[in-house]
Amino acid sequence: MYKRNKSEVPQRKRHGLLSHIMLQKGDVPDTQLSVTWVEVKSGASQKPHKHPPEQTYIILQGQGKMNVGDESRSVQKGDIIYIPSDIPHFLENTSDETIIYISASAPAYDFEALYDEGELSK
Repeated sequence: MYKRNKSEVPQRKRHGLLSHIMLQKGDVPDTQLSVTWVEVKSGASQKPHKHPPEQTYIILQGQGKMNVGDESRSVQKGDIIYIPSDIPHFLENTSDETIIYISASAPAYDFEALYDEGELSK
């Protein structure tokens, strides 16, 4: 069994976002899943990015605007967003409340490398 608390996992802070890397490639042998817990402060926005794994966001708290490819929609607590492989996307917090979401991606990839060396490194 693999179990970790978000207080025990690697974290990355960028532009008003705090990402907890809950599960990534290499944490569990042969995993096909990566998971992050992300907190987006009021007024903050992800940097537009894309990656080969397909992905979902599940909004646990807050509301904002999700941009996937050419589409933009309001999102709120309880929503799930599907992001196809290699499609540019980003989430904007348009509210006064912190957005909290869980992201799941497949196949698994190295989130630390994405944050430290990839599109999210700047």
